[in-house]
Amino acid sequence: MSGNNVTLVGNVTRDPELRYTASGQAMAKFGLAVNRRWQNRQTQAWEEATSFFDIVAWREMAENIGESVQKGARVLVTGRLEQRSWESQEGDKRSTVEVVADEVGPSLRWATASVVKNERRSNEGGSAPPSPRPPADPGPSYPDEEPF
Repeated sequence: MSGNNVTLVGNVTRDPELRYTASGQAMAKFGLAVNRRWQNRQTQAWEEATSFFDIVAWREMAENIGESVQKGARVLVTGRLEQRSWESQEGDKRSTVEVVADEVGPSLRWATASVVKNERRSNEGGSAPPSPRPPADPGPSYPDEEPF
């Protein structure tokens, strides 16, 4: 296992944005707010801090997230941290750290969920693979694979 694996539990801050690369690869991106709460030992008052993360998912999981996750939902995310860098149109260098998800699921601490298993999407048994969906909205271009 690599040293940059993370597990986050938090609330979705914006509905997932589902996009497709030029080759038809699905990518979903959403925001996650993670709250941390502790008691101040001097004042005995409870204090809270919130961290915000961008979550990125690929392929079938991205499509499942697009159909299953909405703003406000409490989810668990496991994945790895990745830094992505680019240059703005003005020539400024920019970078961000994202969580590339390996798994995303509902938190069942204060909610229930109904799980529906998808049919397997493979070329086993000689059937033709499903044709890739065309991009609904080209938007910004994303590489065919996860960055780095």
